[in-house]
Amino acid sequence: MSSLRAHVKNGRLVLDEPTTLPEGTILDLVVDDEGDQLDADERKARDEAIVRAWASAQAGKGKTAAEVITNLRRG
Repeated sequence: MSSLRAHVKNGRLVLDEPTTLPEGTILDLVVDDEGDQLDADERKARDEAIVRAWASAQAGKGKTAAEVITNLRRG
């Protein structure tokens, strides 16, 4: 068994999955975002855009958050 599904109820994790694990087994549960829904071309374009943006920021060509917000408010 590689994964278990649980839901949150009243602030507690509730697990209702059949298992062959022995009683008392301790598990580490992690949140899975189930991927990004991008195909290979979209993922490649996203990754290339991130590389370009990082290079631009490293070259000092970026804007501060305050500048971006000011420009957005101007419309």
